[in-house]
Amino acid sequence: MKKVIQGSLLALGAGITLTACGNSATEGEVRIAYFPNLTHISTIVALENGYFEEEFGEDARFTTMTVPDGAQFMEAMSANEIDIGTVGPVPAMNTYTRNPSHSIIAGAVNGGAVIMARADSGVESVADLAGRNVAIPTIGSTQDIMLRKELADAGIDADDINFVPQAPADTSILFSQGDADAAATQEPWGSFLADNLDAAFLVDADEFAWGEDSTNTVVTASHEFLEINEDLARAYLRAHTDAVEFVANNPDEAAQIFVDHIQRETGNELDYDEIRLSLERLFPTVDVNEQVLQEMAAISEEAGQMASTDIDGLVDLQYLENE
Repeated sequence: MKKVIQGSLLALGAGITLTACGNSATEGEVRIAYFPNLTHISTIVALENGYFEEEFGEDARFTTMTVPDGAQFMEAMSANEIDIGTVGPVPAMNTYTRNPSHSIIAGAVNGGAVIMARADSGVESVADLAGRNVAIPTIGSTQDIMLRKELADAGIDADDINFVPQAPADTSILFSQGDADAAATQEPWGSFLADNLDAAFLVDADEFAWGEDSTNTVVTASHEFLEINEDLARAYLRAHTDAVEFVANNPDEAAQIFVDHIQRETGNELDYDEIRLSLERLFPTVDVNEQVLQEMAAISEEAGQMASTDIDGLVDLQYLENE
């Protein structure tokens, strides 16, 4: 009999500490991790619509956990606490250069990130960010790297920017207090800043960094899990593909599923209309643009956040083929 355990280890925007005490991958078991963020909506839809249950079969057991950021996701994977899930590509690449024990096996969401300008900041272009305080989720996050590309394209030296790490859910505090002039953040937090603080979309999702090709979220799995549970990895991707297609084709329903899931798992009540509008800035996909990842790696190395740009072998789409 399949046993399903769904647990949330944090409230939205809060942090947790994961310890290196996990067990190895187990045959017939899938330990899934994701963020309680809109850019992880494919995982949430697959859970809520029962796609994982259907694809894993009656003899498999799966559990879920939520994590607050990519660094802790990769820490948990390296510690054998999770097997598979959705994470930003930059943390996956960064960890891979030090410990190549996982692979990106599918895409999940492109886009979904924006640059917002505080209403009274006087920031009207990317060039105006020079000398300003700009909030990002964390140093080395995907939005951090996207912002660095945007700055370079505008001829702005990243050293002239004061990067302010702040959980996206709390960026509004920085804006309210005047401690950040702009923010590179993921949705729905850009829309939240616009609706509640009259912030402006300085760069919208379809233009930010690589535009609709900007890889925001990917499916990553440990090599041990892939070796022991190849059939379950393929089953995961079938469920994931169904969820990606559902989000793309049923945005109204997907938005409600996300709102309900977040309220139940974290206690946070999100505005449906805000979430629905935010979905317009997400581009669900199972594809992975390896050229974009390589450019991200180069930017990360230049920023001193990665020791190498050698990510050869990180992307492995064989499990997605024919699914």
